[in-house]
Amino acid sequence: MKNEMLTVAEAAKRIEAGDVMAIAGDESLLAQLPRGAWIGGTTVYFVTEEGGAVVRDKLFCTTFPKASGATPRHLWVDELPRIAEGYRPGGVTMIMIPAFSVAHSQFAVDGQTWPGLFDQPLAGWITGVHLDDIGKKAPKVFDGATGKGHDEGAVLLHVALPEGVTIDLDILNIFAQGDDAKLTFTFTEGGFAAKTARVNGTEVDLASYISENGIDTRLPLVANYAGALVNVSIQSVDVAAGEVKFYAPVVAGVEYRLANALGSYAQAFAQGAGEAGSGQYSCNCILNYLYGELEGQRTGRFTGPVTFGEIAYILLNQTLVRMEITDAA
Repeated sequence: MKNEMLTVAEAAKRIEAGDVMAIAGDESLLAQLPRGAWIGGTTVYFVTEEGGAVVRDKLFCTTFPKASGATPRHLWVDELPRIAEGYRPGGVTMIMIPAFSVAHSQFAVDGQTWPGLFDQPLAGWITGVHLDDIGKKAPKVFDGATGKGHDEGAVLLHVALPEGVTIDLDILNIFAQGDDAKLTFTFTEGGFAAKTARVNGTEVDLASYISENGIDTRLPLVANYAGALVNVSIQSVDVAAGEVKFYAPVVAGVEYRLANALGSYAQAFAQGAGEAGSGQYSCNCILNYLYGELEGQRTGRFTGPVTFGEIAYILLNQTLVRMEITDAA
């Protein structure tokens, strides 16, 4: 795959030439692109070759040179369970969903139950806006088949690939489970917010528990799914209202632990990224960007959009999602 920061004119030329692309950038730029084999999503935060940056005048374009074809689709909320109907045999599907939308919530809570969702690599991200524009501008997704933007639903790019290629979809998670409190949630509390939790078997007011124990809310809750560590990041703690909000849903019955404290967030992320990333698709969480102080810093050789959530089959937080497509050995 090829990752580049392009002007609107440069990106449009590639689209008109038939390139298959996943594109990120400011809404005003995405709205100027012609129809073609692409999908797009809004963000102004990126990790570039020079480091993390806010970029408003260019588009970050990931091109799939090995693609033998691609079909862009926009699905409304009630159509989301049909995501896998567009899968191309042996291919990969890219997905983008607007932050704060109904689709965002539906995918996070119910996506794992949708038929065929895990039958091929599904990678993508939750689109966003500049932090100063939250509540003022809606995150958008763009469907290359029509060139139109949407603030609801999801856009998909079903990419066909030649036989023999290998698709490696993975995440970089710098967090490990701590050894202290074990947290579980009930079915009535499961979701993007919780008032209570069971901590080591005892029910507690979760907001008060976090406040009274001085828990660093930059550190996520971490669950172990058959060896894969999945984060749920804390959005806010309102002691007066007795509520904790999350950036992804907690799942009833799953055991979570608070992440181990990091000596230096930025250093831990830099060490985790190493020098990998060249020629790979990637997206990185806005929380990593903020807490890791990534502005002006590189993350190995990974470049890509900074997002309001990452998708590698399921919704993720505080991770870097990466994907590599290579020829068969």
